Amino acid sequence: MPVDATRLDRRALFIRVTVCLALLAVCASCATRVLPPLPTVLAHPEFVYPRVPGTLEASPGASRIDVGWRYLQANDLKNAELEFGVALKLGPRLYPARAGQGYAAMAGGEYVRALTAFDAALQADSRYVPALVGRGQALLALGRTTLALASFEAALVEDPSLAEVGRRVEVLRFRNLQDLIDTARAAAAAGRLEEARRAYDEALADSPETAFLHRELGLLEKRSGDQDRALDHLRQAVALDPSDAAALVAEGELLEARGNASAAEAAYRQAAAADPSLDLGARIAAASTRAREAGLPPQFGAALTAPQITRGDLAALVAVRLGELLRAAPGRQVVMTDTQGHWAANWIAEVASAGVIEPFENHAFQPDTPIRRGDLAVVVSHLVALVEAVEPTAGARVIQTPVITDIDPGHVQYDAVVSAVTSGVMPLAEGGRFQVARQISGAEAVDVIGRVRALAATLPGAARP
Repeated sequence: MPVDATRLDRRALFIRVTVCLALLAVCASCATRVLPPLPTVLAHPEFVYPRVPGTLEASPGASRIDVGWRYLQANDLKNAELEFGVALKLGPRLYPARAGQGYAAMAGGEYVRALTAFDAALQADSRYVPALVGRGQALLALGRTTLALASFEAALVEDPSLAEVGRRVEVLRFRNLQDLIDTARAAAAAGRLEEARRAYDEALADSPETAFLHRELGLLEKRSGDQDRALDHLRQAVALDPSDAAALVAEGELLEARGNASAAEAAYRQAAAADPSLDLGARIAAASTRAREAGLPPQFGAALTAPQITRGDLAALVAVRLGELLRAAPGRQVVMTDTQGHWAANWIAEVASAGVIEPFENHAFQPDTPIRRGDLAVVVSHLVALVEAVEPTAGARVIQTPVITDIDPGHVQYDAVVSAVTSGVMPLAEGGRFQVARQISGAEAVDVIGRVRALAATLPGAARP
């Protein structure tokens, strides 16, 4: 059946009248509505007012945002949510209302919903400060500290006057840094070096001027075998804090390993000055010795590690490391027929003149003849005699003839062996054996001469660290 046209007109008219009456009711409500006052004490002073930018001030619903904010600061969350929602219905582009919803959700403890609202506001304006701050607060409440810090930092870039946000950023940076340090140290202790390295690198990215971070990463790199990176970080640690003794000692060790003894000595001395409680005397002495010997003939360095040391090698070792002691001895004229042209000729002449290593009766020194343990005992006995002649108390010891099981008192080297043993320079082997015929390596000779040097350390002008 055809629809009655008059009936349709009446229905349309009824709808129009109903809408008009509803609008009039809304307008009347608006005209008579009393806005809530802003409370004198804000319920949430940490929230940032969702200011409406100038481009949106004329938008429908813009005024409702301030109303919603007043309700929020009075802790009337229901009406706050209502006002922000109305603002969005009237003006869908009013992203400040999204920030308002986010803060209302934050006040109610709904942090995930708050984060969603703040993200929606930032999709419209990625530089909107109230949403950046609110997002940081929501992330912080959710335990996502690193992202929260980034959001707060972005807000400070836009508005450096946010003092409270600035203080929070400093606290978060410190906490984040401490967490990274704890992670790095725990990983290093557990042997997870790559994980520790990443944590230290991240910590240094946040705090590049922190000396102890450079030191700890330098020690980690030293442990992992990356000497270049280790030295870089240790030197940076010292540059930032010249009193960092631990970094200086580690730097010295790396420099020694690289053969740079003079630089290593300087690092050790600086460390000792920074922390006098450190016992670095032996390291300084060793580095100083290596530095002095760096320019000596290569044969000297080879002798120090040779499996079998010779008379010429030993003469050079004694003359270089106990030169002051030799010069304190009365000199004598010595004739030798086979040392000319030998790399250690001058040092051989020095030890022979002091009576420490004498030529044979035929005036031959035989510099290439291997040294045995009994021969070294003779040299040591002469050196100990020199020490005691210059300063009797320096070589003072309990005079008690040791029981030596493998050499008789009638042996030509017996007295020398007794002197070497009682001085503490050459101890007996297991079972009271001295082993006079055993060959001497360069390393053993270095150790023995080092013991003599310790005896001579109290002498005026003697070789010292």
